[in-house]
Amino acid sequence: MPFGSLPGFRRRTAATASPDAHKESPRPSIEDPAVLKRGTRTRRSAIVVSCFCYLVAVVFLILVEVGNTNGSRVLGDIYFFKLDLSDILPQSAPTSLTLQNSIARTLGLHDFYQVGLWNFCEGYNTDGITHCSTPTTLYWFNPVEILLSELFAGASIALPSDVNDILNILRIASNIMFGFFLTGLLLDFVLIFLSPLAVYSRWWSAPLGILALFATILILVATALGTAMSLIFKYALTSQTDLNVDADVGTKMFAFMWIATGFTLLAFIIHAGLCCCCTSRRDIRTGRKGGRHLDQNTANERRGPSLPKFGKKTETSG
Repeated sequence: MPFGSLPGFRRRTAATASPDAHKESPRPSIEDPAVLKRGTRTRRSAIVVSCFCYLVAVVFLILVEVGNTNGSRVLGDIYFFKLDLSDILPQSAPTSLTLQNSIARTLGLHDFYQVGLWNFCEGYNTDGITHCSTPTTLYWFNPVEILLSELFAGASIALPSDVNDILNILRIASNIMFGFFLTGLLLDFVLIFLSPLAVYSRWWSAPLGILALFATILILVATALGTAMSLIFKYALTSQTDLNVDADVGTKMFAFMWIATGFTLLAFIIHAGLCCCCTSRRDIRTGRKGGRHLDQNTANERRGPSLPKFGKKTETSG
């Protein structure tokens, strides 16, 4: 019996060949905003993460910039390093001096001096910060000039023999650190608003990645300089036993610097990855990556559906 005479197959063939079967089901176009949004979901998520990293870095860099600019409880506790001169040993002192709460006060000095990016603050252990210098562009801390200007007449302290070399290094490092921190802050702020452009094409990821790399290098170098300068300054002064000066590094300032560096570095890694990974809108429109399956679907729709051959009659032998 021919297969075509079977009623089941005949009904199936007729149902398959019905006019409704030839109607093309609506398929989303590659220009459909919903398709573009769905296809670039991973890329957009990565860009959101990078913008968040830049925002966090900007917040902490602002704290680094404004730290120690005044004697408030919050900003006055953000500094690179703090010198404690309360028990300093004078090299000579006039006999007319009256003993105060500390040796530093007796000599006309303050008990402590702490250094920020724009200025320095000074004060006493019993009163806290009493004075902060005026914020100055490209500021660098010159302890010799400050201490010698505050000493009473006839009093003197022992200074390291290589103090001039130390001050030259401190001045150069402070100027570089100041410029790099400020430039890195501006770049991170600008990249918050430029990063969404990377969703359109990989060609946008390249220049944005270069800017992100530049910002990362600037902030990393500035953070490394600030860390090294504070540690070197601490060990250089505490090693002078005839001075009896103590020095502490600012843990909050260190934490803020390195957090900003870490988030900027993470944002750069994301931008570098977007140069070769994650589908962009241009990839979908040109048929690359995420757009290939859409082009294939469109081609299949134009050819129409293939019909089953169950109802085709076959010749019987003999």
